[in-house]
Amino acid sequence: MSLWDRIDAESRPPLEALWEALPGGLNGIPDIVTRRAAMSASRAAIPKGNFPQLQVTEYQYPGPENELTLRLYRPETAPADSPGLIYIHGGGMIMGDLESQDENMREAATELNIPIASIDYRKAPEHPYPAAPEDCYAGVCWVFENAVDLGMDANNIGLMGASAGGGLALATALMLRDRGGPKLAYLLPIYPMIDDRHATPSSHEVIDIGIWDRAGSIEAWNWYLGGAEADSYAAPARAENLTNLPPTYIDVGDLDLFRDEDIEIAQRLSAAGVSVEFHLWPGAYHASELFAPNAALSRKIWTTRYAAIRRMAGLTT
Repeated sequence: MSLWDRIDAESRPPLEALWEALPGGLNGIPDIVTRRAAMSASRAAIPKGNFPQLQVTEYQYPGPENELTLRLYRPETAPADSPGLIYIHGGGMIMGDLESQDENMREAATELNIPIASIDYRKAPEHPYPAAPEDCYAGVCWVFENAVDLGMDANNIGLMGASAGGGLALATALMLRDRGGPKLAYLLPIYPMIDDRHATPSSHEVIDIGIWDRAGSIEAWNWYLGGAEADSYAAPARAENLTNLPPTYIDVGDLDLFRDEDIEIAQRLSAAGVSVEFHLWPGAYHASELFAPNAALSRKIWTTRYAAIRRMAGLTT
């Protein structure tokens, strides 16, 4: 059975539409500026929800080399000292921005009734490693320093990211531990991009799905590293010490190029004494819940994540 035959039936139409519009998928666009525009267009085509009881505010704060932007999603009904969540968007270290995850952040903040701070970072190839994790570290520290003004309890703030954002969430958690930074309450690296070596079976299997295939992943890692040697902050799969990290939730689709590296990191975290919840979703390709948000599988994925956040943050409902 081919990978395409294993894709969840409700999650397949967006991929088919992508291939019709862009033969070769997103990875088939050689120019990074054009590829970024195509990704933005594909996300903009997804239907938008209505979240009237949500305050959305942008903040500027100092990064390592330039000002960075944070977008805060704060429900009007959230208590003044709510558990907080920091989110890092994905895009393979080369694409994505605050807008690319805006709809999901609005829904998540409303569903959980907690403030969510979505942070941005510089992208490769213009800004190779270590720009992205250093930007994320600065953003996380800024949120903790300003937790009261953001409506968050500084003793109960988690960090979440998807794809490249998941890898950056893990990298940032390692940096916070090693540098004696603020203490995260929990961590959610969602199908994280964490291994530059592309040596796993799944990294060889996923070559023609259209969303983050092998060739595009290798290209993105080369741009991201910019000729530098990968260390544990660039590629957290290379980290030798995974102890003293917060309780962690990880999920990944069984048709995702990152499947095997994510399974391995979940096992290694557990072996290092970290509390880990892990889910492998049959029929899900990379970011399928974003491209097919109305599929039953996508709703199940989000419901499971919300339940994990509620549990780890101590939310009662």
